[in-house]
Amino acid sequence: MTVDSQGTATAGPQDAPGRAAGKSQTPPPPSGPKEVLQRPRGRRSLPGGLLPYLLVAPALLSMAVLLLYPLIRNVILSFQQINRKEFITRESVWIGFDNYKDLLADPDFWTVVVRSIVFTAVNVVLIMAIGTGIGLLLNRLGKKMRLLLSLALMFAWAMPIVASVTVFRWLFDEQFGVVNWLMRTLGFAGYEQHNWFETGFSTLVIILILLVWGSVPFVALNMYAALTTVGTELYEAAKMDGASGWRTFWAVVFPNLKSFFMITTFLEIIWIFKAFAQVYAMNLGGPDRGSETLPVFAYIEGVGQFHYGVAAAISILTIVMLIAVMSFYFRLILKQEEEL
Repeated sequence: MTVDSQGTATAGPQDAPGRAAGKSQTPPPPSGPKEVLQRPRGRRSLPGGLLPYLLVAPALLSMAVLLLYPLIRNVILSFQQINRKEFITRESVWIGFDNYKDLLADPDFWTVVVRSIVFTAVNVVLIMAIGTGIGLLLNRLGKKMRLLLSLALMFAWAMPIVASVTVFRWLFDEQFGVVNWLMRTLGFAGYEQHNWFETGFSTLVIILILLVWGSVPFVALNMYAALTTVGTELYEAAKMDGASGWRTFWAVVFPNLKSFFMITTFLEIIWIFKAFAQVYAMNLGGPDRGSETLPVFAYIEGVGQFHYGVAAAISILTIVMLIAVMSFYFRLILKQEEEL
């Protein structure tokens, strides 16, 4: 920059780049330790480790309102006598453990417990066996057939419970059922208007078929997804050793997917043991309460018989049984993780 005789400042050649860039230049960032960028006022950082808890807090609060509070109320209700009279007068009588004592001394309760355990065990075994087989089949099929079978499984899994129960009631209908027509067509006698819901055992068999049909897709699709994690070199090594398909499954597939089998079996036990809609909608727990499982037994005792305290005690005992099963499986899972 130069100054003429009249005192006017003029830009020199060295000022041309700055003038071409604009009227002002951005100041350089702080280069020394004394120049510190200050944060905008009003914005404070959260204490370390607090943000994850704040993010999880809405979910925990929702679970406490929707699950924890009803569970606590149910526990309190199980220690009270609330029958038809108390329900009308809106009074509750505290009776302690009498509901539990009456249940544990009731042979009908133990009949339902044994029926529920056997029913759950048979269901889970069939679901895991059939689902595993279909999962292995999906792994061997071509792309088009795999897609077709996967879509069929998804449609079966996505069907609403009430709709599937309606379909199965039509299939086993006494007069217009497809099963009776099929049995007569195959030449079997005695299936002219045969009542498949005549006994509790036959009703439970139909419910078992329904539950297996609706649960197999979950196991099969997850099994196929898990099989994609097993390296092909393991199959090739087993094939070179001359291992059969059954031997390959137990030597290659099962050891690598042990966690999958344990977790899936654990989930199926919970889902089948607490199944309510399928059992109740099929035949209302009948005939003569012969197809009741524990959830249906609790519902009929509470809503049907107005024994709300007893129904609450049944539900608490059901939860205790599930917790016992959960603790057993969690112990197996932790033991397996320690071995790894």
